Amino acid sequence: MNSYFADMHIHIGRDMYNKPVKITGAKSLTLTNILKEASRNKGIHMVGVIDSHAPAVQEEIKQLITEGKAEELKDGGIRFEKVTLLLGSEIEVYDEYCKGPIHVLAFFPTLRKIGAFSEWLTTKMKNITLSSQRYYGTGKELQYKVKELSGIFIPAHVFTPFKSMYGKGVNQSLTEVFDPDLIDGIELGLSSDTQMADQIEELHDFTFVSNSDAHSLAKIAREYQEIRMEEASFKEFYWALHHVNGREIVQNFGMNPQLGKYHTTVCSNCLEPVAYKTKQCPSCGSKKIINGVFDRIQELANATTTRKRPPYLYQVPLEYLPSLGPKTFQKLLERFQTEMNVIHYASLEELKQAVPEKLAIAITEMREGKLTIKAGGGGKYGSITHAD
Repeated sequence: MNSYFADMHIHIGRDMYNKPVKITGAKSLTLTNILKEASRNKGIHMVGVIDSHAPAVQEEIKQLITEGKAEELKDGGIRFEKVTLLLGSEIEVYDEYCKGPIHVLAFFPTLRKIGAFSEWLTTKMKNITLSSQRYYGTGKELQYKVKELSGIFIPAHVFTPFKSMYGKGVNQSLTEVFDPDLIDGIELGLSSDTQMADQIEELHDFTFVSNSDAHSLAKIAREYQEIRMEEASFKEFYWALHHVNGREIVQNFGMNPQLGKYHTTVCSNCLEPVAYKTKQCPSCGSKKIINGVFDRIQELANATTTRKRPPYLYQVPLEYLPSLGPKTFQKLLERFQTEMNVIHYASLEELKQAVPEKLAIAITEMREGKLTIKAGGGGKYGSITHAD
């Protein structure tokens, strides 16, 4: 069995014709650039590109295969250099049972399967060339279609205040909208971690995944997981989600939830902390209050037991570290090849040979969760200040 790093939620900014897919995505965030960045610089072994339903994205994948730069794997997925691409789609559900919009992820094993899904979506969606579009149908109907096409179904960033299952879509339970038997995993999102999510009893049945939701190349692998599998393929990923034949997620790596931009309840106008479900900010009078993930989870918490989970290790992307500029970052890549090597494998002595001692120590302290955090909220990310 082997270990693989996987980030299963990456957007596409532009297609091969330079047309927007994710409107807020960087122009450099093309399919080919994602695969090159993951393979050559990040050191990530598996990526989920969740705008693969767009016809132009599928066309680009087919072109890479025709040119001999990529190949379809017999157990699902597309191999490009050292990385496996899983074909995914992020979809917005807002049916009669939802209290607000919910984003979900669906993954498919082959180009043929996701092509069939895209064709079906044209009857359920106004514009399949764009990312995260509103789907016109029920959540359960979507689940049935994903499973009919041998797909994987995962509710996305389930606690964020906007467009998520617990943040907006349901009052108390995922069963209000979805069939739990057709859910393969739960994506935690940047403002929560395993310990927080496990306070909700109904989530004990599911494997947790931690992903970047990257809108730029630099943000790839700001959250990810280590998975024990025989190879990086669709089938093996499905097995890992369901603990089949020894396949499993070994560790989740993510930012401290306090770094997430919706961790605490704040006034979105003046960014002052306020009490959960406050109607008006006592500081500035604004009624634009964003309820924090921490507070929402406390409201939902009902677990009386715990289940064994993989460790959730707090990390930050290297770019978050104070005093790590572009030139120093490039030095690290030249010395250690990939970000994963820097973050996981380079010793303190090796790091000190490449960068100033203070920064080398900061990298190792980051591994050990010793960096001081200023909490985020109201759409503003938290920040790293200094090491204790």
